[in-house]
Amino acid sequence: MWLVPPFLFGLAHLDRVESGPIGDWRTASRAPVGLAPDPKTTPEPVVQVYAARAVRWRGYFGVHTWVAVKPRDAADFTVYEVNGWRLRRTGSAVNVDHRSPDSRWFGSRPDLLAEARGDGADELILRIEQAVADYPYADTYRVWPGPNSNTFVAHVLRAAPELRADLPATAIGKDYLGTPFAAKSPSGTGGQLNLFGALGVLAGVEEGVEVNVLGATFGIDPLDLALKLPLAGRVGWPKATAEAGE
Repeated sequence: MWLVPPFLFGLAHLDRVESGPIGDWRTASRAPVGLAPDPKTTPEPVVQVYAARAVRWRGYFGVHTWVAVKPRDAADFTVYEVNGWRLRRTGSAVNVDHRSPDSRWFGSRPDLLAEARGDGADELILRIEQAVADYPYADTYRVWPGPNSNTFVAHVLRAAPELRADLPATAIGKDYLGTPFAAKSPSGTGGQLNLFGALGVLAGVEEGVEVNVLGATFGIDPLDLALKLPLAGRVGWPKATAEAGE
């Protein structure tokens, strides 16, 4: 793991590695952790964005991200994510199901990155659904440098800038743009240039400044007094969950 200088030790907030990188993924917990509202008692529309350490050895290097939506008065959430095994089985990497949005990712506890509820969330959900349908790499999956699950979520988030979601530095593949080589940052508060996920720069109000080298992210987030590093992820003050409209 990356070492934290002594003067930052008290501020360190390293991404949690629980049972994702180790153990038997087939028996790992998929239980919810209490970050999502009960749809049966929550009539308002809800959008949530999550990240959790990836399965087995990949979890030491990166996270898996996904987006969950619950339309107004819906009885359950719909979770959108991309999986390599889904592509091998069905010919499309995009997976749509109704699992608990805050369930552990094969043992790893998820972090809630952004959320929107109530007024305005209805329109967000419509744009998210369209972005899922328009995802250009549904027939392709590469762990590195992308396109992968984080490429997919970054694509979806660009259609919902109100979320102001800051994807973790450990979301390898989030910077893969294919062609063209320029785009808005996933939070919608800045822009980025990137060459096939291997070399690029990003600057945004929400993300700060990031440099991408061979899929690894190095950056600084001045507003939240944090560094962004490979493996460790975020080092600094804990980042509060972003809510639409803030």
